[in-house]
Amino acid sequence: MNHPSPKSYLKVHELDNVIIALQDLSTSSHISIAGRELVLPQDVKAKHKFVQEDLPENAEIVMYGVPVGKTIMSLPAGTIITTQNVKHKTSPVLDRNPKTNWNGPNITRWENRTFNGYHRSDGSVGTANIWLVFPLVFCENKNIEIIKEAVSEALGYSKYHMYKSFAKALVQGNDVDEFEIEEFIPSQPIFKNVDGVRFITHTMGCGGTRQDAQTFCGLMAGYLCNPNVAGATILSLGCQNAQYQILQEELSKRNPDFDKPIHYFDQQTIGTEEKLIHGAIKATIDGVKWANQQSRKPAPLSKLKIGLECGGSDGFSGISANPTLGQVSDIIAKLKGTCILAEFPELCGVEQELTDRCVNAELANKFLDLMHRYESAAIASGSSFDMNPSPGNIKDGLITDAMKSAGAAKKGGTSPVTDILDYPEMSIKSGLNLLNTPGNDVESTTALAGSGANIILFTTGLGTPTGNPIVPVIKVSSNSVLSSKMNDIIDIDTGPIISGEKSIEEMADELMELIIDIASGTKQSKAVINQQYDFIPWKRGVSL
Repeated sequence: MNHPSPKSYLKVHELDNVIIALQDLSTSSHISIAGRELVLPQDVKAKHKFVQEDLPENAEIVMYGVPVGKTIMSLPAGTIITTQNVKHKTSPVLDRNPKTNWNGPNITRWENRTFNGYHRSDGSVGTANIWLVFPLVFCENKNIEIIKEAVSEALGYSKYHMYKSFAKALVQGNDVDEFEIEEFIPSQPIFKNVDGVRFITHTMGCGGTRQDAQTFCGLMAGYLCNPNVAGATILSLGCQNAQYQILQEELSKRNPDFDKPIHYFDQQTIGTEEKLIHGAIKATIDGVKWANQQSRKPAPLSKLKIGLECGGSDGFSGISANPTLGQVSDIIAKLKGTCILAEFPELCGVEQELTDRCVNAELANKFLDLMHRYESAAIASGSSFDMNPSPGNIKDGLITDAMKSAGAAKKGGTSPVTDILDYPEMSIKSGLNLLNTPGNDVESTTALAGSGANIILFTTGLGTPTGNPIVPVIKVSSNSVLSSKMNDIIDIDTGPIISGEKSIEEMADELMELIIDIASGTKQSKAVINQQYDFIPWKRGVSL
C-alpha cells in the first residue's frame, strides 16, 4: 500500500474540491486529506490536479476558493482534471461594494530601509540611469540599428563578441567547439553613472489608426517620464501618423513640468541619412555625458514602483512564485509604494475579489467596464478569454483560464486596489494599481514600463527570457527544477516553498533584499546581464 507523504500533495483552500500534486504520485496511492482517504486510479504528475471526491457532470471545479471550471462528464474521486473533462467557468460579479478593511503585513523590518537611486526633478526615483534612443515610426528602424552598432561599440556595451569570434572561426574553416571560445568580459564602463544606452525598434507609428498613433505616443511619453530614463534621442521620418507634437502633448499630460533633455531628428527636414545619423550619434554621446553627471542617492522604499507580471506559468506558479510576489506587493503597499498588476485576460474569474478590494465603486465600475470591453473585443475577433492558457500552461497543469487567473491574481496580494489604469495610462497613486494589458509577456512588460514601473517582478514556471529596455526585470522561478535547468535567466527560486523548506513570507523577504540590491545598482538582474531588452507595443486597432 502506497501512502505518499502529506507534503507531496496540497489542498490550497478549504473550499477547494481539487488537490494539486506537489510530486509525481503513482497509481493506487492512498491520499489522506480533509478527513477522508481516496485511492488514485491513475498516475498524477507533479503540478496537476485531481478531484477530491466524486463529481457529477456540470459540477463546479473549485480552486483557490473560487470556481475555475465545470465538469464535462462525471469524474470519480482521484481523476486528473484535463481539457477533455473540464471546461472554463467563472462566477458572476454579484455586487460592487468595496470591502477594503485591510491591515497588511508587519513592515518593521523595512520601514527604515532605503535604496540608492537616481532622483528626478518631479520627485520620482530611478533604479537605473538610461539614455534612450527610439524612432517615432518603423521607417527609422534601420537608422536606429546603425546608431546602435556605432554607439554600443564605442561605449563598450556590446556583449556578444564571443559569438562573433566563433562565427569568424567557422567561416575560416577552423574546427572550433563553441565552449573553446573565450567569453567576452566587458571592461569597466566609460561612464560609471550611466547604466546603458538602450535602443528601441518597433512596427508602430503609421499605417494603423490615428488612435493607435496617439496611444503609441502615450506609451513613449510614459517611457520618457519613467524615472529610469535620463533623456532621449528620437528619430522621425516626418510624414507619419505619430507626430512629435502628439508626443509632446502626451508628455504634458503626464508631467506638465517635464524637463529631461530630448534630441529630436526629423529625416525629411534634415535631408540625407548621413546627416541624420551623424547628428543623432553626436547628440546621444553628449546626452550620455550629461547623464553621467548624476549619481545614486538614498531613497525610501516608498519610491519603488513595482510591475507584477507572469509568463510561462505552470501548475506551481499560483502556490509559490505568485504568492511570494503578493506578499512583496503587500509590503510595498503598506510602505506607501506602488505595485502595478497587469494582464487583464488573466484576471478573468477573480473579478468579484478585485472589485471588493477597490477603494470605491467608481474604480470597481471602471475595472469591470474595461474587462467587459476587452473580452467583447476578443469575442468579436473570434476568440475569448477562455482561450488564454497556452499549450505550455495546459501541459503543466493550468487547465482553464479561470484556474490560471486565480493563481495569477495572487501576484497582487491582498491590499486595497487604489487605481485602475487603461493602457497606456501612467500610475500616479500609491498602493495596488490594476493596468489593462494583454496577457502577452512582452506587450505587458512594455506597458508596465510605460506606466512608470521602475522594477518589474516576473514569475515563470516554464522559463521565459523576457526583459525590458529601461526597467530591470527580476525573474522568479516557481520551481527548483526550472531554476537549476535555466539558471542563466532565473534570479530567485521559490521552489523551497513547494518542498516545504521555506514559507512564502521567508521567500518574500529574500526577494525584497534582492529588489533593494538591484534597485541600488549593486546587483544586475539576469535579463540585464543577458541584454534582454524586449519591446512590443500593444496595437489595439486595425491596419489601414
